[in-house]
Amino acid sequence: MLQHSFRNPDLLREALTHASVADSRLASNERMEFLGDAVLELVICEHLYHRFPNYLEGDLTKIKSAVVSGTTCAVVARESGLTALLHTGKGVAGQSMPASLAAAVYESVVAAIYLDGGLDAARQFVMRTLGPHIDAIASGVDSHNYKAVLQQYAQKNLKTAPVYELLDEKGPDHSKCFEVCVVLDGRRFSSAWGPNKKSAEQKAAMLALRELGIISGADAPRDTGHRHGPRS
Repeated sequence: MLQHSFRNPDLLREALTHASVADSRLASNERMEFLGDAVLELVICEHLYHRFPNYLEGDLTKIKSAVVSGTTCAVVARESGLTALLHTGKGVAGQSMPASLAAAVYESVVAAIYLDGGLDAARQFVMRTLGPHIDAIASGVDSHNYKAVLQQYAQKNLKTAPVYELLDEKGPDHSKCFEVCVVLDGRRFSSAWGPNKKSAEQKAAMLALRELGIISGADAPRDTGHRHGPRS
């Protein structure tokens, strides 16, 4: 199940002991949960940093937050059978266990493995149990991050990166609109307007993905704001 042979079984015993049955809270897995949360974030952040080299900090943060969320950790704890091993008071066990407790036992076990076998051992456990969820979560988080999708496509298939050209800007300083287009591998795509450069770039990337046939109109929001300048 854990695929880790503990040199100090007391660490695992503590990780699987809920405060409701411990002699004291210090003897429960609460401190383990605290440490495991930090180890888990380190492992996932390092993995995402290398797995998605073209993603900006904000993109990576969104994926990380979803991967290490209590919901995901609870699912993994149940999948790996950890919830059945947690020692709790009566009325809290198995599938009836609250998600918060299930997530806590997962983080506690991560900490126990880290303390017993070091970071490499903890990393192996995390990637074996959480790893299969990462790409699915990343796909969901980034489904409308058109710049990231276009960047990946361009680097993988064209060995280059898209360039975002600012074509025009209109309106007073407090309410400007910006027109941006994508230039990729010598090809200029349809332009898009947005209330700020970031929004205009996302819309321009969406249009480029459409014209490349990577996404369809159904994959994008209806109100794209393209082909139209700011309202007068």
